[in-house]
Amino acid sequence: MATVFFSYTHADEALRNELEIHLSLLKRQGLIEAWHDRRIVAGSHIDNVISGELERADVILLLVSASFIASDYCYSTEMERALERHASGDAQVIPVILRACDWHGAPFGKLLATPADGKPVTSWPNQDEAFTDVAKSIRKAVTAVPRAATGANPSMVTPGGSAQAAVPAHEPLPRSSNLRLKKEFSDFDRDAFLTNGFDFIARFFQGTLQALEERNEDFKTRFERIDSRTFTASIYKSGKAVTQCTVSIGSYGRGSSEIRYADSVSSNANGFNEALTVKEDTQKLFFKPMMNMVSGSAQDQLSEQGAAEYYWSRLIERLQS
Repeated sequence: MATVFFSYTHADEALRNELEIHLSLLKRQGLIEAWHDRRIVAGSHIDNVISGELERADVILLLVSASFIASDYCYSTEMERALERHASGDAQVIPVILRACDWHGAPFGKLLATPADGKPVTSWPNQDEAFTDVAKSIRKAVTAVPRAATGANPSMVTPGGSAQAAVPAHEPLPRSSNLRLKKEFSDFDRDAFLTNGFDFIARFFQGTLQALEERNEDFKTRFERIDSRTFTASIYKSGKAVTQCTVSIGSYGRGSSEIRYADSVSSNANGFNEALTVKEDTQKLFFKPMMNMVSGSAQDQLSEQGAAEYYWSRLIERLQS
């Protein structure tokens, strides 16, 4: 059994929790045991315990984000020692890119990162797919890790020649990593998720329209932010409008919080062809397409990026068919 060490900042704890869930099959199959600092018991010397677990680990996951790079402890202490052990062949370091940041120039920048192509987890339309890709990469790594049959710590040899298991001076008690509790989301949380998502979609459309126009000289585009709750997007070919849309926030609070899409430039807030409604599970908020309300598929649990891609695909499909 390989020991997997999570090096991360608490700003990314929710993402670390999701990753650990996706490693559950590896745990059940007896391939890994996972360790992170939330498993430190009260009264332990924190630095000593972390250092000991870092030395014991077979696979060290660097959960990379701007917060990780900004953390002196993660960057200068955990990462540097992890790379030393990686260089000596004592452990394998895997950078897991959680959030977009400038990481390629970091000391770990030459290592093969996951998810595929180093695309940040939060930039995938569906984060479950991203974490699944990460889990598969970790599976490949741990199945290649040589371990003693018992998976125990290195032995010490007594003067008489008999082996004794090395026991840390302050070994924490064993416990389950299944400590997740159901999260409660308020109306404020939902409204903030709604407005942040809408702002992201608006910026996504503006940037994508600009890129489309730069790459296709026969096309012109127009983006107009009507107000804080509405924007329009238009694509023209040879001066003629060929596809347009209006995206707006539908409602707030206890109503059905949603981002609406109309297949035309319209000022009628009640006229729309699709809507993304704010939904939740036990751990997170997400957007769910109105047309797929009956489905329980995780494919319908869209992040900000996923929601933006979903609506952009609807706008541009007229030009691709």
